[in-house]
Amino acid sequence: MKKLLYLAAMMLTLISTGCNDFLDGQKPQGTLDDDQVLNPQYVDNLVISAYAGWISIEDINSSFSMWNYDVRSDDAYKGGNGTEDGDVFHALEISQGIMTTNWNISDMWNRLYQVISRANTALAVLVEMDKSTYPVRDQRIAEMRFLRAHGHFLLKRLYKNIPFAIDEKMSPAEYNNLENTLYTNNEGWQIIIDDFKYAFDNLPEIQDEVGRPNRAAAAAYLAKTYLYKAYRQDNAKSNQVTSIDREDLLNVIKYTDPSLMTPSGCALEPDFHNNFRPEPVFENGPESIWAMQYSFNDGTNHGNCNWSYGLIVPNIPGVTDGGCDFYKPSQNLVNAFKTDENGLPFLDNYNDKDYDMSSDYADPRLFLTVGMPGTPYMFNKDFIMDKTATWSRSNGLYGYYVTLKQNVDPEGEFLVKGGWWGSPMNRIVLRYADILLMRAEALVQLNQGIPEAIEIVNSLRNRAAQSTGMISDYEQLYGVRFKIRPYNGSYTQAEALKIVKHERRVELAMESERFFDLVRWGEADQVINKYYADEADNCAIYATANFTPNKNEYLPIPFSQLSASNGHYKQNIGNW
Repeated sequence: MKKLLYLAAMMLTLISTGCNDFLDGQKPQGTLDDDQVLNPQYVDNLVISAYAGWISIEDINSSFSMWNYDVRSDDAYKGGNGTEDGDVFHALEISQGIMTTNWNISDMWNRLYQVISRANTALAVLVEMDKSTYPVRDQRIAEMRFLRAHGHFLLKRLYKNIPFAIDEKMSPAEYNNLENTLYTNNEGWQIIIDDFKYAFDNLPEIQDEVGRPNRAAAAAYLAKTYLYKAYRQDNAKSNQVTSIDREDLLNVIKYTDPSLMTPSGCALEPDFHNNFRPEPVFENGPESIWAMQYSFNDGTNHGNCNWSYGLIVPNIPGVTDGGCDFYKPSQNLVNAFKTDENGLPFLDNYNDKDYDMSSDYADPRLFLTVGMPGTPYMFNKDFIMDKTATWSRSNGLYGYYVTLKQNVDPEGEFLVKGGWWGSPMNRIVLRYADILLMRAEALVQLNQGIPEAIEIVNSLRNRAAQSTGMISDYEQLYGVRFKIRPYNGSYTQAEALKIVKHERRVELAMESERFFDLVRWGEADQVINKYYADEADNCAIYATANFTPNKNEYLPIPFSQLSASNGHYKQNIGNW
């Protein structure tokens, strides 16, 4: 599947500049007659190209992992050489100076609509196919609707008010008449749910090729979309959460039911770190419900590597020269991993004092998520991190921590040098731990099954306690003090919700979920502005930062799209 994805991208390069030019060059045309268009091999190529777009269309500055946009959260600093290095992302991290004309506002919009257009191109032919000549017709339609929904989901989390390209038979002129506020916020989420529901109803429990989503993946994404939909933002003049919908939460419970996950082998990895290892034996493991498939041993001159993390690699002299050192863990995040003498986190006052590796207890996941000065980079003892320019291109402006989940051993066989640094390591889009935490959150918000929610949290904490294969000698060699224990009391709804939210942060840290969670909960302005104030001493760039509620929760609609929409698009609120 990995090789086919890249070959398909070479066979069918579809060019689009956004939803307003959605079908330019997209529809099957030229000299092909109907018999050729409806040839199963031709249709297969269109389907494979739709998958390939998720790898070939993303970019180091517009990664579909969304790491570039997670710098808005309290998990990460932008990093790099300073504030002018990637200045448009600096604007995002301080919530100031964000312009509708900034290239990073329009670039992600354009790229995501390109991958949606590939799915629609395949769908336009698939719906005309006869099942007698193409028996997998309904399954392939389900796969393409899954990919289309994935694209719309990412767009909606970023921009909120988006046009929905859900009619694959529309003409270019009709696409140009789409409106981005035709549907309410709630209705928009439902459109995405409808595509995932079709996928759920028509996908098999197990796919022959790991890159294709199965029924469990559709269930997981249904649950995730319902969870976002549950936190209603019904006031068109506000981004605040107006209510939390019970029926949507019940659907989260429904689609995270273990009976929907276990047939395809979904389970927690025995070691947390296994989810972030490039070795083939660890990829597509039990916790990986659906992942982007990267590779380099496929005859494509490393073209199918994951180059979208190319800016994250640190600049190690003579080893990763040219590494740009972006996306650096924040001090606030590191402090969140501290634990007390009972092995439990400091839920309310974790940031009162910065973590001290020599004296404080910590959740072991800290050292599998964040590269800490005084310990080996990517567990290679030839590279001990310290507080020098090697580990901070900004000479300390953005601190000396390094993210580990996206990087690989600099001396191993899985780091590839091209125009940037790449790796064949898969990127998990839907991780079983995420689905478990969504279930726990819904249980608590419904104020039912709180013991089950705490049990889910404890399953992750117990897994973390045994996830020391790569760091088993850290206590002896580097003075680290690990301590993590499960919760063993009874908890009110408010207490349980605080526990689940904290566990979600440390389990999914640096996986680009944090900012979107804060917006979904309606907590972004309070949390981020407190973060700015607390971090000002650690990272001086936040001295003038300010998060404006009812504006900075979402990116503005790109100026280029507004201009080309013939008045059909409206700008997001916030006086951009």
